[in-house]
Amino acid sequence: MVGTSETRLVLLRGNSASGKSAVAAGIRERFGRGLALVSQDNLRRIVLRERDLPGGANIGLIDTVARYSLDAGYHVVLEGILYADHYGRMLQQLIADHRGHTHCYYLDVPFAETLIRHATKPIADEVDESQLREWYRPLDLLPGSVESVIDADSVLAATVVRIMNDTGLDRLPARED
Repeated sequence: MVGTSETRLVLLRGNSASGKSAVAAGIRERFGRGLALVSQDNLRRIVLRERDLPGGANIGLIDTVARYSLDAGYHVVLEGILYADHYGRMLQQLIADHRGHTHCYYLDVPFAETLIRHATKPIADEVDESQLREWYRPLDLLPGSVESVIDADSVLAATVVRIMNDTGLDRLPARED
C-alpha cells in the first residue's frame, strides 16, 4: 500500500499537446506546497534521456517517484502521454495500491487541434507533423473505465477548477514548510 487515506493521486493522460502539462501546472499553482508534480516527459526525456518503449526504465522510475511522494505525504499529479500498452500495468497497480483518493483523467483532443497547440510549444521545431501523427492514439484509455474523459472544448481554467473540485484539492490546506 502507498500513501495515506488523505493523499490524492491525480492521473492526467492524453496525446501530445492535449494540455496535460498546462493542467498539471495550473493545479500545482492553485494548490501550493505539498503537491508533487510527476511528469513523464521530465523523467523519461530529461532524467533518463530514454525513448518511449515498452519495458523502458522510465516506467519504474515514474512509479517509484509517485510512490515515494505519496508515502512522504504529498499529493501527486502524475502526467504524461503514458500509453496504456506501455504504462497500463504500472498505473493500474499504483491506483490499486494507493490508500487515498485517486482520480484519473484523459484529455481527449482531436489530432487537428494537437497540431495547432503543438505549434506553440518549444519543441515545435524538433517534432514535425509526421512524428505527432505516429505518436497519436485516439482515446487510449486504461481498462476498467477508470478515467474521466475531458474533451477539447474544456478550456484550461475550467479543467483545472473541475479537477480541483473533483479531487477535493480545493478544500485541503497546502503545506506551510
